[in-house]
Amino acid sequence: MDVAGRVLLGLYFVVPGLMKVGGFAGTLAYMKLHGVPFALPLLLLTIPLQVGGGLALMANWNTRTAAFLLAGLTLVINLFMHDFWNDYPGGDPQHEMQNFIKNLGIFAGLLLLAARRPGRQP
Repeated sequence: MDVAGRVLLGLYFVVPGLMKVGGFAGTLAYMKLHGVPFALPLLLLTIPLQVGGGLALMANWNTRTAAFLLAGLTLVINLFMHDFWNDYPGGDPQHEMQNFIKNLGIFAGLLLLAARRPGRQP
């Protein structure tokens, strides 16, 4: 169960991180549409955090640190990119609220992983 959970949670970050590489310009434009300050440096930081952190979770390597960093990233992404309380051209507030709530669940799971002691868990 532990391995399956870490692999699935890791994939949640690895896949979008890799997609941001192929869709770099579009992702940057979307971040700017949402008013993300310092969008370019943050995108350049987000990609290795998502890919590296996700792989670390999957490999059970520095899991607590990776989970803590990904939790912070998830919170920042939630506040800036899934801000259902703002109105954007072509935006769907209900969809963004759903993503916001979903990400809170992922954030909670990452906090649980970050709080675990190293070694075998019950």
